[in-house]
Order: sequence, then structure tokens, then C-alpha cells
Amino acid sequence: MERYGSERSERWDAFEHRPGDIVVSTRSKCGTTWMQMICLLLIHGAPLPGPLSLLSPWLDWDVEPEDVVHARLAAQRHRRVIKTHTPLDGIPLDPDVRYIVVGRHSLDVALSLYHHVGNIDQERSSDLRNRAPVAARPRATVDEWMSAWIDDRRAPTEELDTLAGNVHHIADAWNRTGSGNVLLVHYADLLDDGEAAMRQIARWLDIEVPDHSWTSLADAASFDSMRVRANETAPDHLGVLKDRGAFFRSGTSGEGLRACSTSQRRRCDERVSDLTAPPIASWLGRC
Repeated sequence: MERYGSERSERWDAFEHRPGDIVVSTRSKCGTTWMQMICLLLIHGAPLPGPLSLLSPWLDWDVEPEDVVHARLAAQRHRRVIKTHTPLDGIPLDPDVRYIVVGRHSLDVALSLYHHVGNIDQERSSDLRNRAPVAARPRATVDEWMSAWIDDRRAPTEELDTLAGNVHHIADAWNRTGSGNVLLVHYADLLDDGEAAMRQIARWLDIEVPDHSWTSLADAASFDSMRVRANETAPDHLGVLKDRGAFFRSGTSGEGLRACSTSQRRRCDERVSDLTAPPIASWLGRC
């Protein structure tokens, strides 16, 4: 397995899978919580029997002790949904487990990440990690942030929250879809027709849903519905976010493109073309 400096994928080493487990593997701000919600609703129905982040723990998040997260998952008797931001080449893969990877236009990811970082309580995050708080620095402008994202040349093994990291995550999953237990979903499809996407996911997971339940499930899985119930749906049971509602800030496609100059958009396209094959670049470039 590959090791990534920005993730704690070693926390998977002692974890015991069960047949039927569902692993949601995405980069940050690519629709992780949205896909967790969809999978949990397909298993439990609406409303969910508890907070999303406890029903579907983030296994390799280092702010919560590994044994606590493993114990929480071991105690679950229903079909489990497990969150990770690590690409599939960085975690142990099991043929009896289903892996869902979500991709999103890279510039939308960058802009969403910009706002997300501003919504994190850095002092609380540092306390949970038993680290000294990071000294406050002047906040970058959106323009500065987007340029830094596009031009960052660090390897994915060094930092995954970069353009290269996002492309690698999707390209790795793309090359595994022939295995039968990896599903690649685009954020734009969840936006365009959420119920249709949800039905496809249910079929792939071999979950039967009564016809009369689809309207309520699709409504519960909508971005607006999750925002209204942010105290239950935001991934924040440890209180790291300043504003849980702000976690569901926009939920749109194309905003990142509109935030960039012509030069930035061109540099992004050129960089993605350098990083991956044309079909993958075209798929990622959808809004």
C-alpha cells in the first residue's frame, strides 16, 4: 500500500472488515458526507437512527483515538459505511467490500476547501491532537488560494489536498472499476438527478428499496435537507467546526471556474492533462 503523509492510513492495518462493508473514499470537499448520507439512508431509511458521523465513522482521522473508532464500528450490527479520504491504493482492499469513490471538478474542490478551512476551529483541532496551536497567519485571498492550488507541485504522497492529489485519487479509482467492487460517481450526477443517482447506487450495493420510499429518501439526501439538519448531518461530533450549517455552504458545480481567471483556468486544464489520461481529465472536468 502507498503511504500518504497527509492521511493516517496506517489506522486501517488493524481494522477487520466484514463482507458487505461500504467504504466511501473521496478527497476532501468532493461529496464525502453526501455519499455517506445516501448509503446510510439506503440501509436505515429516513430519518437516520443517529448522527451521521457516528453511524459512519472517519476511520483514519487522527483527532479521535484509533481504538475508539474501531470499537464503534465493531459494535455496529447493521451494514457498515466507513469514511476515508485516502485513495484506494493507500488502504487494504477486500474483495467482499464495496468501495465508492466520488469525484468533482478540481476547481470546485479548491474553492470549497478554501471556505472549509476558514470554518475550522484550529484551536479545538490542535487540542484534540495534543498539539500546540498553529500561529495565526493572514488569510489568503480566493485568487491567491486558487493559484496556489493549481501551481502546487507536491507529490500526492506528500500532500493529497492539491490538484495532483485529487487527480491521483480519481485516476487510481478509475483504473480499478473493472474489479466489480469499485464504483466511481461524479458530484455533478448527484446534483443533476439525485434520485436517479441514488437508485443506481442502491442497485450496485444490492439494496432493495420499496418504490414508495424513494421520494422521502431522495429528499432526505438532498443538500438542502442536510443543511437544515446540520447538527445531525455535519461530520462534527467532536466540535471542530465553527458553524455546522456553513459546512453545507453551496453544494453547486461551476463556482470554482467562475472564481478563476482565464489564465488560471488554462493552467488548471494544462496541469490536469499532464497528470492523467484524456478520458479521466474529461470526466473530472464536468460541472
